[in-house]
Amino acid sequence: MAKFRTGVMDSGVYTRFAPDLQFRGSRSVAMAGGADSLWVTDHLPSILPASIWKPRHVGITRLAPHADGIYEPWTALGYLAAQNRLARLRLGVGVTDAGRRNPAVTAQAAATLHQLSRGRAILGIGTGIRDNNEPYGVDWSAPVGRFEEALATIRALWDSHGSLVTRDSPYFPLRDAVFDVPPYRGSRPEIWVAAGGPRMLRAAGRYADVWFPGFAQRPHEYRHRLDLVRAAASDAGRDPSSVAPAAVFSVLTAARPGQVDALVESVGARALTLCAPGEMWTRHGATHPLGDDFTGLQDYLPQTLDERTVLDYIEKIPASLVREFCLAGTPDEIVEQLAHWRDHGLRYAVLMNLSAIHPSVTQGMISNASLVATLRKLKRL
Repeated sequence: MAKFRTGVMDSGVYTRFAPDLQFRGSRSVAMAGGADSLWVTDHLPSILPASIWKPRHVGITRLAPHADGIYEPWTALGYLAAQNRLARLRLGVGVTDAGRRNPAVTAQAAATLHQLSRGRAILGIGTGIRDNNEPYGVDWSAPVGRFEEALATIRALWDSHGSLVTRDSPYFPLRDAVFDVPPYRGSRPEIWVAAGGPRMLRAAGRYADVWFPGFAQRPHEYRHRLDLVRAAASDAGRDPSSVAPAAVFSVLTAARPGQVDALVESVGARALTLCAPGEMWTRHGATHPLGDDFTGLQDYLPQTLDERTVLDYIEKIPASLVREFCLAGTPDEIVEQLAHWRDHGLRYAVLMNLSAIHPSVTQGMISNASLVATLRKLKRL
Protein backbone atom coordinates (compact mmCIF):
# COMPACT_ATOMS: atom_id res chain seq x y z
CA MET A 1 0.00 0.00 0.00
CA ALA A 2 1.30 3.49 -0.91
CA LYS A 3 2.44 5.66 1.98
CA PHE A 4 -0.24 8.09 3.21
CA ARG A 5 0.96 11.67 2.84
CA THR A 6 -0.37 15.08 3.81
CA GLY A 7 -0.24 18.72 2.84
CA VAL A 8 -1.36 22.00 4.42
CA MET A 9 -3.46 24.55 2.51
CA ASP A 10 -3.17 28.26 3.36
CA SER A 11 -5.98 30.65 2.41
CA GLY A 12 -3.42 33.31 1.47
CA VAL A 13 -5.29 36.15 3.12
CA TYR A 14 -3.70 39.47 4.10
CA THR A 15 -3.01 39.88 7.84
CA ARG A 16 -2.35 43.10 9.70
CA PHE A 17 0.83 43.60 11.76
CA ALA A 18 2.77 41.22 9.48
CA PRO A 19 1.51 40.59 5.92
CA ASP A 20 2.97 37.06 5.91
CA LEU A 21 1.74 36.10 9.37
CA GLN A 22 -0.60 33.38 8.14
CA PHE A 23 2.00 32.00 5.72
CA ARG A 24 4.50 31.68 8.54
CA GLY A 25 1.95 29.91 10.68
CA SER A 26 1.01 27.44 7.95
CA ARG A 27 4.65 26.71 7.15
CA SER A 28 5.35 26.06 10.84
CA VAL A 29 2.34 23.74 11.09
CA ALA A 30 3.43 21.82 7.99
CA MET A 31 6.98 21.41 9.30
CA ALA A 32 5.94 20.46 12.82
CA GLY A 33 3.35 17.98 11.53
CA GLY A 34 5.68 16.31 9.04
CA ALA A 35 3.59 17.34 6.03
CA ASP A 36 4.89 16.83 2.51
CA SER A 37 3.58 20.04 0.93
CA LEU A 38 2.36 23.60 1.47
CA TRP A 39 -0.41 25.04 -0.73
CA VAL A 40 -2.06 28.38 -1.45
CA THR A 41 -5.50 28.92 -2.92
CA ASP A 42 -6.28 30.84 -6.12
CA HIS A 43 -9.24 33.07 -5.26
CA LEU A 44 -10.18 36.69 -5.79
CA PRO A 45 -13.25 36.77 -3.48
CA SER A 46 -13.40 34.60 -0.37
CA ILE A 47 -15.74 31.62 -0.24
CA LEU A 48 -17.21 33.16 2.95
CA PRO A 49 -19.45 36.19 2.38
CA ALA A 50 -17.55 39.35 3.34
CA SER A 51 -20.77 40.63 4.91
CA ILE A 52 -20.34 38.30 7.92
CA TRP A 53 -16.57 38.85 8.17
CA LYS A 54 -16.96 40.73 11.45
CA PRO A 55 -15.50 40.14 14.93
CA ARG A 56 -18.86 39.21 16.40
CA HIS A 57 -19.08 36.27 13.98
CA VAL A 58 -15.50 35.35 13.01
CA GLY A 59 -12.61 35.78 15.44
CA ILE A 60 -9.76 35.89 12.92
CA THR A 61 -11.10 39.17 11.52
CA ARG A 62 -9.16 40.90 14.29
CA LEU A 63 -5.97 39.82 12.50
CA ALA A 64 -7.28 39.50 8.93
CA PRO A 65 -9.77 42.36 8.52
CA HIS A 66 -10.47 41.86 4.80
CA ALA A 67 -12.27 38.66 3.84
CA ASP A 68 -11.50 39.24 0.18
CA GLY A 69 -7.92 40.43 0.73
CA ILE A 70 -6.44 37.30 -0.83
CA TYR A 71 -2.93 37.26 -2.28
CA GLU A 72 -2.15 36.31 -5.88
CA PRO A 73 -0.98 32.67 -5.62
CA TRP A 74 2.04 32.52 -7.93
CA THR A 75 3.55 35.64 -6.36
CA ALA A 76 2.94 34.13 -2.93
CA LEU A 77 4.47 30.80 -3.94
CA GLY A 78 7.58 32.60 -5.16
CA TYR A 79 7.86 34.23 -1.73
CA LEU A 80 7.36 30.88 -0.01
CA ALA A 81 10.00 29.26 -2.24
CA ALA A 82 12.52 31.79 -0.94
CA GLN A 83 11.65 30.76 2.64
CA ASN A 84 11.71 27.02 1.93
CA ARG A 85 15.40 26.11 2.09
CA LEU A 86 15.11 24.40 5.49
CA ALA A 87 11.49 23.24 5.28
CA ARG A 88 11.99 21.60 1.86
CA LEU A 89 8.22 21.40 1.38
CA ARG A 90 6.66 20.86 -2.01
CA LEU A 91 4.75 23.98 -3.04
CA GLY A 92 1.40 23.90 -4.83
CA VAL A 93 -1.48 26.07 -5.99
CA GLY A 94 -4.80 24.52 -5.08
CA VAL A 95 -6.11 25.06 -7.62
CA THR A 96 -5.58 27.63 -10.35
CA ASP A 97 -8.25 28.43 -12.93
CA ALA A 98 -7.68 27.09 -16.41
CA GLY A 99 -9.32 30.02 -18.20
CA ARG A 100 -8.69 33.15 -16.10
CA ARG A 101 -5.08 33.43 -17.23
CA ASN A 102 -3.64 32.30 -20.53
CA PRO A 103 -2.29 28.74 -20.17
CA ALA A 104 1.07 29.82 -21.62
CA VAL A 105 1.45 32.15 -18.62
CA THR A 106 0.40 29.35 -16.24
CA ALA A 107 2.92 27.01 -17.89
CA GLN A 108 5.62 29.66 -17.43
CA ALA A 109 4.70 30.36 -13.80
CA ALA A 110 4.73 26.69 -12.82
CA ALA A 111 7.99 25.98 -14.69
CA THR A 112 9.61 29.02 -13.06
CA LEU A 113 8.54 27.92 -9.57
CA HIS A 114 9.82 24.42 -10.31
CA GLN A 115 13.26 25.79 -11.13
CA LEU A 116 13.45 28.21 -8.19
CA SER A 117 12.14 25.64 -5.68
CA ARG A 118 14.57 22.96 -6.91
CA GLY A 119 11.91 20.71 -8.36
CA ARG A 120 9.24 21.11 -5.67
CA ALA A 121 6.43 22.80 -7.64
CA ILE A 122 2.95 21.34 -8.07
CA LEU A 123 0.48 22.70 -10.62
CA GLY A 124 -3.00 22.23 -9.22
CA ILE A 125 -5.52 23.13 -11.90
CA GLY A 126 -9.25 22.92 -12.61
CA THR A 127 -12.08 24.74 -14.34
CA GLY A 128 -12.19 27.32 -11.58
CA ILE A 129 -15.38 28.69 -10.08
CA ARG A 130 -17.87 31.27 -11.23
CA ASP A 131 -17.05 34.00 -8.68
CA ASN A 132 -13.39 34.07 -9.76
CA ASN A 133 -14.31 34.54 -13.41
CA GLU A 134 -17.70 35.96 -14.38
CA PRO A 135 -17.54 39.14 -12.24
CA TYR A 136 -14.20 39.98 -13.88
CA GLY A 137 -15.34 39.64 -17.47
CA VAL A 138 -13.94 36.14 -18.04
CA ASP A 139 -16.09 33.99 -20.31
CA TRP A 140 -17.80 31.34 -18.15
CA SER A 141 -19.81 29.71 -20.94
CA ALA A 142 -17.63 26.63 -21.49
CA PRO A 143 -15.40 26.06 -18.44
CA VAL A 144 -14.73 22.37 -19.10
CA GLY A 145 -13.86 22.95 -22.75
CA ARG A 146 -11.47 25.73 -21.75
CA PHE A 147 -9.93 23.49 -19.11
CA GLU A 148 -9.25 20.67 -21.58
CA GLU A 149 -7.69 23.04 -24.08
CA ALA A 150 -5.64 24.84 -21.41
CA LEU A 151 -4.18 21.59 -20.13
CA ALA A 152 -3.38 20.38 -23.65
CA THR A 153 -1.69 23.74 -24.31
CA ILE A 154 0.44 23.51 -21.16
CA ARG A 155 1.53 19.98 -22.05
CA ALA A 156 2.35 21.02 -25.63
CA LEU A 157 4.52 23.92 -24.46
CA TRP A 158 6.32 21.90 -21.79
CA ASP A 159 7.03 19.13 -24.31
CA SER A 160 8.26 21.49 -27.05
CA HIS A 161 11.92 21.70 -25.90
CA GLY A 162 12.13 25.22 -27.28
CA SER A 163 10.81 24.38 -30.73
CA LEU A 164 8.09 26.56 -32.23
CA VAL A 165 4.60 25.32 -31.43
CA THR A 166 1.57 25.75 -33.67
CA ARG A 167 -1.66 24.28 -32.37
CA ASP A 168 -5.28 24.84 -33.33
CA SER A 169 -7.68 25.47 -30.47
CA PRO A 170 -11.06 27.21 -30.15
CA TYR A 171 -9.78 29.01 -27.04
CA PHE A 172 -5.97 29.09 -26.94
CA PRO A 173 -4.51 28.74 -30.44
CA LEU A 174 -0.72 28.76 -30.75
CA ARG A 175 1.04 30.23 -33.80
CA ASP A 176 4.82 29.82 -33.86
CA ALA A 177 4.81 29.99 -30.07
CA VAL A 178 8.07 29.40 -28.22
CA PHE A 179 8.52 28.06 -24.70
CA ASP A 180 12.02 27.40 -23.41
CA VAL A 181 12.01 27.40 -19.59
CA PRO A 182 13.76 24.05 -19.19
CA PRO A 183 12.71 21.21 -16.93
CA TYR A 184 14.39 20.96 -13.54
CA ARG A 185 16.72 17.98 -13.81
CA GLY A 186 14.46 16.48 -16.42
CA SER A 187 11.20 16.97 -14.49
CA ARG A 188 8.19 19.21 -14.90
CA PRO A 189 5.76 20.12 -12.08
CA GLU A 190 3.25 17.42 -11.27
CA ILE A 191 -0.25 18.24 -12.54
CA TRP A 192 -2.97 17.79 -9.92
CA VAL A 193 -6.41 18.00 -11.51
CA ALA A 194 -9.50 19.04 -9.55
CA ALA A 195 -12.28 17.05 -11.19
CA GLY A 196 -15.77 15.92 -10.18
CA GLY A 197 -18.05 15.61 -13.22
CA PRO A 198 -17.80 12.83 -15.82
CA ARG A 199 -16.03 14.89 -18.48
CA MET A 200 -13.54 16.31 -15.99
CA LEU A 201 -12.87 12.84 -14.58
CA ARG A 202 -12.02 11.65 -18.09
CA ALA A 203 -9.66 14.59 -18.51
CA ALA A 204 -7.99 13.75 -15.19
CA GLY A 205 -7.43 10.21 -16.43
CA ARG A 206 -5.83 11.49 -19.64
CA TYR A 207 -3.61 14.23 -18.22
CA ALA A 208 -3.26 14.18 -14.43
CA ASP A 209 -0.41 12.94 -12.31
CA VAL A 210 -2.74 13.24 -9.31
CA TRP A 211 -6.54 13.42 -9.08
CA PHE A 212 -7.30 16.21 -6.59
CA PRO A 213 -11.02 16.82 -6.00
CA GLY A 214 -12.64 18.97 -3.36
CA PHE A 215 -14.56 17.58 -0.43
CA ALA A 216 -18.23 17.87 -1.49
CA GLN A 217 -18.61 14.12 -1.76
CA ARG A 218 -18.73 11.01 0.40
CA PRO A 219 -16.10 8.26 0.65
CA HIS A 220 -18.04 5.76 -1.49
CA GLU A 221 -18.53 8.46 -4.15
CA TYR A 222 -14.81 9.14 -4.04
CA ARG A 223 -14.05 5.47 -4.68
CA HIS A 224 -16.47 5.37 -7.62
CA ARG A 225 -14.98 8.49 -9.21
CA LEU A 226 -11.45 7.20 -8.67
CA ASP A 227 -12.42 4.08 -10.61
CA LEU A 228 -13.68 6.32 -13.44
CA VAL A 229 -10.44 8.33 -13.46
CA ARG A 230 -8.36 5.18 -13.69
CA ALA A 231 -10.58 3.70 -16.40
CA ALA A 232 -10.06 6.90 -18.40
CA ALA A 233 -6.31 6.60 -17.87
CA SER A 234 -6.40 3.06 -19.20
CA ASP A 235 -8.45 4.16 -22.22
CA ALA A 236 -5.78 6.80 -22.92
CA GLY A 237 -3.04 4.15 -22.88
CA ARG A 238 -1.73 5.09 -19.45
CA ASP A 239 -1.06 2.90 -16.44
CA PRO A 240 -4.18 3.45 -14.28
CA SER A 241 -2.11 3.31 -11.09
CA SER A 242 0.01 6.22 -12.38
CA VAL A 243 -2.80 8.63 -11.36
CA ALA A 244 -2.40 9.06 -7.61
CA PRO A 245 -5.54 9.71 -5.49
CA ALA A 246 -5.61 12.86 -3.36
CA ALA A 247 -8.22 15.31 -2.04
CA VAL A 248 -8.44 18.62 -0.22
CA PHE A 249 -10.43 18.81 3.03
CA SER A 250 -11.72 21.72 5.08
CA VAL A 251 -10.98 21.07 8.75
CA LEU A 252 -12.63 22.23 11.97
CA THR A 253 -10.56 20.97 14.87
CA ALA A 254 -9.92 21.55 18.56
CA ALA A 255 -8.49 19.67 21.51
CA ARG A 256 -11.83 18.84 23.16
CA PRO A 257 -15.22 17.75 21.80
CA GLY A 258 -17.03 20.71 23.36
CA GLN A 259 -14.72 23.11 21.54
CA VAL A 260 -15.41 21.28 18.29
CA ASP A 261 -19.16 21.58 18.89
CA ALA A 262 -18.76 25.35 19.33
CA LEU A 263 -16.89 25.51 16.03
CA VAL A 264 -19.54 23.49 14.20
CA GLU A 265 -22.31 25.72 15.53
CA SER A 266 -20.52 29.01 14.71
CA VAL A 267 -21.85 31.43 12.12
CA GLY A 268 -18.72 31.00 9.99
CA ALA A 269 -18.91 27.21 9.89
CA ARG A 270 -22.61 27.18 9.06
CA ALA A 271 -22.04 29.80 6.34
CA LEU A 272 -19.45 27.52 4.74
CA THR A 273 -22.20 25.06 3.89
CA LEU A 274 -23.71 27.58 1.48
CA CYS A 275 -20.89 26.33 -0.80
CA ALA A 276 -22.35 22.83 -0.65
CA PRO A 277 -24.63 21.55 -3.42
CA GLY A 278 -28.36 21.38 -2.83
CA GLU A 279 -28.35 17.59 -2.80
CA MET A 280 -26.09 17.60 0.27
CA TRP A 281 -28.56 19.82 2.13
CA THR A 282 -31.38 17.49 1.14
CA ARG A 283 -29.61 14.53 2.72
CA HIS A 284 -29.79 16.36 6.05
CA GLY A 285 -33.45 17.30 5.80
CA ALA A 286 -32.73 20.91 4.81
CA THR A 287 -33.47 22.97 1.72
CA HIS A 288 -30.64 24.96 0.19
CA PRO A 289 -31.73 28.62 0.04
CA LEU A 290 -30.33 28.86 -3.51
CA GLY A 291 -32.40 25.88 -4.65
CA ASP A 292 -32.45 22.10 -4.46
CA ASP A 293 -30.59 21.95 -7.78
CA PHE A 294 -27.85 24.40 -6.73
CA THR A 295 -24.51 22.96 -7.88
CA GLY A 296 -22.41 24.35 -5.02
CA LEU A 297 -19.14 26.26 -4.96
CA GLN A 298 -18.68 26.30 -8.73
CA ASP A 299 -21.69 28.60 -9.19
CA TYR A 300 -21.67 30.42 -5.84
CA LEU A 301 -21.41 34.24 -5.64
CA PRO A 302 -20.89 34.96 -1.91
CA GLN A 303 -20.01 38.62 -2.47
CA THR A 304 -23.62 39.32 -3.45
CA LEU A 305 -25.09 38.26 -0.08
CA ASP A 306 -25.63 40.82 2.70
CA GLU A 307 -25.30 39.97 6.38
CA ARG A 308 -29.02 39.65 7.11
CA THR A 309 -29.52 37.33 4.15
CA VAL A 310 -26.65 35.08 5.20
CA LEU A 311 -27.87 34.89 8.80
CA ASP A 312 -31.37 34.03 7.61
CA TYR A 313 -30.04 31.36 5.24
CA ILE A 314 -28.02 29.58 7.91
CA GLU A 315 -30.38 29.91 10.87
CA LYS A 316 -31.67 26.33 10.78
CA ILE A 317 -28.68 24.46 9.36
CA PRO A 318 -28.25 21.10 11.16
CA ALA A 319 -24.86 20.34 12.68
CA SER A 320 -24.77 17.10 10.68
CA LEU A 321 -24.55 19.13 7.46
CA VAL A 322 -21.51 21.06 8.71
CA ARG A 323 -19.90 17.78 9.78
CA GLU A 324 -20.38 16.28 6.34
CA PHE A 325 -19.06 19.34 4.53
CA CYS A 326 -15.98 19.62 6.78
CA LEU A 327 -13.80 17.20 8.69
CA ALA A 328 -14.80 18.18 12.22
CA GLY A 329 -13.40 16.73 15.41
CA THR A 330 -10.49 16.30 17.75
CA PRO A 331 -7.24 15.05 16.19
CA ASP A 332 -8.12 11.43 16.93
CA GLU A 333 -11.60 11.85 15.44
CA ILE A 334 -10.25 13.43 12.25
CA VAL A 335 -7.67 10.67 11.85
CA GLU A 336 -10.47 8.12 12.22
CA GLN A 337 -12.49 9.90 9.51
CA LEU A 338 -9.52 10.02 7.13
CA ALA A 339 -8.79 6.35 7.77
CA HIS A 340 -12.24 5.68 6.32
CA TRP A 341 -11.33 7.75 3.25
CA ARG A 342 -8.05 5.86 2.97
CA ASP A 343 -10.04 2.62 2.90
CA HIS A 344 -11.85 4.06 -0.14
CA GLY A 345 -8.65 4.81 -2.02
CA LEU A 346 -7.34 8.15 -0.69
CA ARG A 347 -3.54 8.36 -0.36
CA TYR A 348 -2.88 12.08 0.01
CA ALA A 349 -4.90 14.52 2.13
CA VAL A 350 -4.38 18.27 1.91
CA LEU A 351 -5.89 19.89 4.99
CA MET A 352 -7.12 23.47 5.15
CA ASN A 353 -7.63 24.53 8.74
CA LEU A 354 -10.74 26.72 8.86
CA SER A 355 -10.98 26.68 12.65
CA ALA A 356 -10.02 30.36 12.74
CA ILE A 357 -13.67 31.10 11.92
CA HIS A 358 -14.41 30.44 15.62
CA PRO A 359 -15.79 33.60 17.25
CA SER A 360 -12.84 33.50 19.65
CA VAL A 361 -9.61 34.56 17.94
CA THR A 362 -7.61 32.77 20.63
CA GLN A 363 -9.49 29.51 20.14
CA GLY A 364 -9.05 29.81 16.40
CA MET A 365 -5.30 30.34 16.64
CA ILE A 366 -4.60 27.51 19.09
CA SER A 367 -6.40 25.13 16.74
CA ASN A 368 -3.09 24.92 14.89
CA ALA A 369 -1.80 22.75 17.73
CA SER A 370 -4.63 20.30 17.04
CA LEU A 371 -3.83 20.36 13.33
CA VAL A 372 -0.18 19.53 14.06
CA ALA A 373 -1.29 16.62 16.24
CA THR A 374 -3.60 15.43 13.44
CA LEU A 375 -0.82 15.56 10.83
CA ARG A 376 1.53 13.60 13.06
CA LYS A 377 -1.04 10.91 13.70
CA LEU A 378 -1.85 10.67 9.98
CA LYS A 379 1.74 9.66 9.26
CA ARG A 380 0.90 6.32 10.89
CA LEU A 381 -2.03 5.54 8.56
